[in-house]
Amino acid sequence: MRMQSSKAASVSIIAVSQVAAMALWFSASAVVPALAAEFKLSNFMQAAFTSAVQVGFVIGCLASALLGLADRIDPRRFFAVSAAIGAGANALLLVIEPTSIVAPLLRIVTGICMAGVYPVGMKMVSTWAKGDMGLMVGLLVGALTLGSAAPHLFNALGGVNWRITLAAASVSALASAILIGLAGLGPNRAAAPRFDPHYVLTAWREVPLRLANFGYLGHMWELYAMWAWIGVFLNASFALTLPPSIGPTAAKLAAFATVASGAIGCVGAGFLADRLGRTTLTIAAMAISGSCAASVGLLFGGAPWALVALCVVWGISIVADSAQFSASIAELSDPARVGTMLTLQTALGFTLTLATIHLMPYWVDALGWRYAFVPLAIGPALGVWAMARLRAHPAAVRLAGGRR
Repeated sequence: MRMQSSKAASVSIIAVSQVAAMALWFSASAVVPALAAEFKLSNFMQAAFTSAVQVGFVIGCLASALLGLADRIDPRRFFAVSAAIGAGANALLLVIEPTSIVAPLLRIVTGICMAGVYPVGMKMVSTWAKGDMGLMVGLLVGALTLGSAAPHLFNALGGVNWRITLAAASVSALASAILIGLAGLGPNRAAAPRFDPHYVLTAWREVPLRLANFGYLGHMWELYAMWAWIGVFLNASFALTLPPSIGPTAAKLAAFATVASGAIGCVGAGFLADRLGRTTLTIAAMAISGSCAASVGLLFGGAPWALVALCVVWGISIVADSAQFSASIAELSDPARVGTMLTLQTALGFTLTLATIHLMPYWVDALGWRYAFVPLAIGPALGVWAMARLRAHPAAVRLAGGRR
């Protein structure tokens, strides 16, 4: 009973701390409209406020993976230092000129720090997993999904004061740096391994890890491009079907519902994957989300209720599999190197998102909104293939207690 209580308390602390620290990331999307209105930011600077965080995150993840930091340093200390430095970089945005080159540079620093938060949080939760790895990681990803949806809600409610938002994000991250020290590490934690920068190549050399990473890349090809552009798509569609007085607000609320519904998918899929199998769940989720990507444009300019219903199904399915790829890597990796493998997986996935997010405008111009999301279905299709291959591999018995 004491172990279960400690597990519940520690997992809760890790989840709360991670969402609180990741407020540094979410705040960028929330304040861009307000900054653009007040300082007449160029399109480049508006994009840089968001994309610079992702660039920094990839840099931080790659450096952490090569140095094995997530496995060689106490993850609570690594998390706390990262959150504190990120809070400082974010707070400096309050005293510099938002139109200067310093602003995106500070966002890059913030992104680098997030590499010590997101994958490290997943590693900490994995130390407590015992037949429920999918649910443990699913809880974290579900909470972060809600955080990612928050900017759409803020904007629907009339926007936010960007200074208050940034200050609150920094305070939130500092609080997480303190709170994470109260979390315990579970019995699955392995001894710190020796420094070996070549170990990252294991992610490619070992077939099971390679296939799990391929599946994750197929998932990420679709996910962030959809999250980034679904609000614009809904706004364009509602402009054709709803009065101007309610169309924009309805689009923002629909975008919030679409992204936030993913939290249901994360937790529900985590529960099911531990019982039905990792590959079973990921294949089903990608088949549904890929079908939504291919068909959602057919409802463009149509009945808003039907479009929102499909978008919510897409929102649930598109992120339902996310935690299961991380759980698969945790189960297939050397226990002493789980942090490194999770960090590398995350770095590869977020690098790919930079491509698809920026390809979307070209697809909209070339194909129109009716077919612009169709190319995103390529990712889930390849992901289904990779996870089907993994399912047939002997090492798949290590997934979800042998449930594959």
